[in-house]
Parts: sequence; structure tokens; C-alpha cells
Amino acid sequence: MRRRQRAVLAASAAAALLIASTAAAQAESAQATTEQAAPAAAVQAFPYPVHEQTLDNGLKVVVIPYDSPGIVAYFTVVRTGSRQEVEAGHSGFAHFFEHMMFRGTDRYSADEYNDVLKRIGADSNAFTTDDYTNYYIIGPSSELETMMDIESDRFQNLEYSEDVFRTEALAILGEYNKNVSSPFLPMYERLRELAFQKHTYQHTTMGFLEDIQAMPGYYDYSLSFFDRFYRPENTVLLVVGDVEPRRVHALARKYYGSWEKGYKPVTIEAEPEQKKEQTARLDWPTPTRPHVMVGYHVGAFDAAGEETAALDLIAQLLFSDSAPLYQELVVDKQWVDTISGDAAFRRDPYLFTIVARVKSEELVPKVMQTVESHIARLQQEKVDPARLERIKSHLRYQFALGLDSPGAVAFSAANMLNLTGEVEPINTLYARYQKVTPEEIQRVARRVFQPERRTVVTLAHRAPEVAPADSTTTDGAAAEAGE
Repeated sequence: MRRRQRAVLAASAAAALLIASTAAAQAESAQATTEQAAPAAAVQAFPYPVHEQTLDNGLKVVVIPYDSPGIVAYFTVVRTGSRQEVEAGHSGFAHFFEHMMFRGTDRYSADEYNDVLKRIGADSNAFTTDDYTNYYIIGPSSELETMMDIESDRFQNLEYSEDVFRTEALAILGEYNKNVSSPFLPMYERLRELAFQKHTYQHTTMGFLEDIQAMPGYYDYSLSFFDRFYRPENTVLLVVGDVEPRRVHALARKYYGSWEKGYKPVTIEAEPEQKKEQTARLDWPTPTRPHVMVGYHVGAFDAAGEETAALDLIAQLLFSDSAPLYQELVVDKQWVDTISGDAAFRRDPYLFTIVARVKSEELVPKVMQTVESHIARLQQEKVDPARLERIKSHLRYQFALGLDSPGAVAFSAANMLNLTGEVEPINTLYARYQKVTPEEIQRVARRVFQPERRTVVTLAHRAPEVAPADSTTTDGAAAEAGE
């Protein structure tokens, strides 16, 4: 999702260039391959008009016309994710509810809902994050009212039996077991358990294993979850593509106007400052290369803030394919086969996370030292201004190239709607990138990348120890089995 968001938060510039004045567009094009391209930041990164209207019940309806003849992206953004799971023993319910939302209503059973989508030739799916849950349909704009009908119905009238609930809860456990077979989920779980002591970011979107195992017994709780969070004041309807805003708003009033208010926000405990490095080591039972995962505490997303913009640029300075660190570890020394780093956008303070897969266990300390040395260089030396400008230009044009469909535009807008409740901060963020200076890069690197703010999790293969055979125990066990 972060790569998709960056691609989306990068594709708007090219589209923006198309609607700029002819002279400005030609000047931008002429300079696109040089270091002088970046200053053309006067053109908005997200170039599309945004039409908003809020219904009497609090539902925000956002319409973005986009030149996609006959195609529309229909997104329902519920601003509830695992972040809102504050009750002990109930983590993972936001993700669980994403599954339950496809279980049907009295009007449209699950099969009937899918039949409608097949008939109109639409694609439908959903995903859950720490901060929000997103449901989307991409299909023919001629069937917009049909989409309105089936989506408004399930968001107001979801129905499922206790037996169906229990069956889906077991399916969630199966999904968890599949995901945990990869080293990354156990490492990510441990990283967050250590880095967060109070905030709900302590658990992943899937939730704690013991909570997932207990889910089949919480049917009544699931009903209350739907009643609390799936309300119009906590939801944004986003429609992008070949549409006319007034018609969308009129249809929204027709189909969602009777949706009753009732959102009940929760109190999320703030995470205290981490004052000591946290470390953990995980043993992996099957052969695998060693893995390293590091998290540094960072602030919440702020489109206009110094840290948010600077950290995105630092991620490129350190971990892009052309970065000296990447070249040293992956290309020259070949100590790792993959390494990445990123400050994921979150509504509350989160982590800048670094992940590496190392060629051998004895190389792990050397890899860590190399990463730290390149971070120290950012802290001690000002980055080359020309290189910084090239990275700014890369982010902007990558974003621009990604806005190539109504779905891509909608994914970008949906993520910003989750983070801020508005779409405009996309432009604020890209304007802030342009203002980042070498001094700010140095200042943010010094503030964020401190050992006491760091959590480190390593993973390596350790074959399970086999207890030596004991003749007395074996004989006794055999005798007992014989009985």
C-alpha cells in the first residue's frame, strides 16, 4: 500500500502539467531530465477538481471527475482500522469486519451481490490498514446507480448469522496461519510489541494471535462493532471517473440519506516517548537467510510539517536503488539481497522501518554498522543540494505517472482522506517536499535516528533441539501406550 500510495502521490504532476499554461508546460518538459525541473512546483501535484458535499447525517461525499470514458471508481472509506481496537482481547476486528461486510443483506445475499457485480462487469474488493478500511468497486459509469444501491444497502443493513460469523472467524485464523509462515509477520509483530507499550499500534492489523483464536466466541461484540463504527459520520464516499458531481451528490442523498448517525469514537492512549533501545531475536525453525528489522519512532503524518516531508526524502537518499547505501550493500559487497526503508504515513506517531535480508548471519553486525554509518553521514554532513533536487523531481514525476486510471486517483485520494479527512493535503505535501533544504534533512536525521528511539528485531534459522532419547522414559511411555 505504501508503494501504491507513493506512486499515486507521484502521478499527479504529469497530469498537472497537462492543464498548466502552454508556456509553463513546455518549460517543465524541457527541463524534466535536468536538475532544474524541480522548481516548477507552482503546478499542483494533484490537478483534479474535488467536489465535496456533506449530507445531513454527516456522510462526506467526494467526487473527482477524471477523463476515463465509461469507467468509474467507487470507494467507501471507513475511518476505522486496527488503531481503534482499544478493548483488550478484541484486536483484529477491523480486519475481520472487512470480511463480514461481504456476507450480504436481506435484499442482496452474498451470492446475489456477486451476481450483480458480474452482470455489470465490475471488480470489487477491500482492504484494512492500521487507520482505515477501504471498500471499492471499479466498473462502468453507466451502472453508478446500481453500485449506489448495493453498497448503501450493505453499509446500512448488513446481516449475518452466528454460524456464518464463526465460519468466517475460522477463515481469519487460516489467513493468519498462512501469513505467519513468512518471517516478516512474526518480526513485524515483535517489532510493534516492543516499540509500542500503550498505543494500539502495538498490534498489527490482523491482531494478536490469541485474540484471533478467541474470535468465534464474540458474535455479540461483532454486532456492536458494526453499530459503533460503520456510521455515516465516520465514512467518506469517494467517486472518481466519468461522472457528473451533481448527479453523484443527488444519488448519494437518495441512497444514503436515511443512514442513521451513531458513530462512537474511542479514546486512544498516546504512546510515551521511548527512552531506551529495545531488541529481540527470533529463531526460525526452517532454513532461511537472516533478517533484520529496525524501527525508529517518528511523528504522526503532517502534510505541512518538516519531519513528514524530510523523512520521505531521507528514505530515497538512503534506500533507493541509486543510493550509496544500497549500492554498497546490494551491488558492491553483496552482503544483502534486499534492503528498504520507509516512514509509513499514519494518523498517530509511528515508525520509520528498515528491513534487510542478509546473506549470512556473520554479516548481520556489518550490515547494521554500514546502515548506521550512512545515517551518521546524513546527520554530520549536508546532503548535496543537486542530488536532493533530483530526488524531489523523481518523487513528483513518479507520482504523476501513477495517476493513470480512476482507481489510481481514488487510492491516492482515499489514503489522504483517511489521514486528514481532506484531499487537498496531497498538494500541501508535494509543495512541502519542494521546500525541504539540506539543513532540514540534517536536522530531522539527527532528531529521529537516535539509538534510544530504536527497536531492533533479528531473525535467523535455528533448528529445534531434539531431546536425547531416554530408555526409561521411552519404555515407560511404550508401556503406558500399551495399556
